[in-house]
Amino acid sequence: MALLSDTMLLESYYKAVELQLDKEFIQILFNEIDRRKLPVILS
Repeated sequence: MALLSDTMLLESYYKAVELQLDKEFIQILFNEIDRRKLPVILS
């Protein structure tokens, strides 16, 4: 995950949620977002 930029990580997370991908995959992305202390806007 360290190779993924913050922007790309957030975009990947939002797209995964939009496409309703595997919940475990979304959780992995979210855990990394949380680890980096990035803001997540839920709608």
